[in-house]
Amino acid sequence: MRKLAFTLAAVLIGVALWMAPAAQAADLAHGGQIFGNNCAACHIGGGNVVNGAKTLKQADLEKYDMASIEAITTQVTNGKNAMPAFKGRLSDEDIADVAAYVLSQAEQGW
Repeated sequence: MRKLAFTLAAVLIGVALWMAPAAQAADLAHGGQIFGNNCAACHIGGGNVVNGAKTLKQADLEKYDMASIEAITTQVTNGKNAMPAFKGRLSDEDIADVAAYVLSQAEQGW
């Protein structure tokens, strides 16, 4: 049983280390360009002109369980309600970069 627990722990650490470079690989400058060209019309300064209660500000991202790269990536990729889907319009790299940019800006207070 101890051997199984050790093996599982080693695998989880390996996965975490493998995923870490992907999060660091995001190009925030490129994400800012993507945001400016595709998102800023509705989300200027982290706001939301369509639904003022659901901004890209840190408190709102946390309130609506959107304060992660994964959640933002899903939202940008698939859209939801009034937000259009960008899958097929933006590359996976573009979406990853804009998600990282949004989260970074939210953490910094826009």
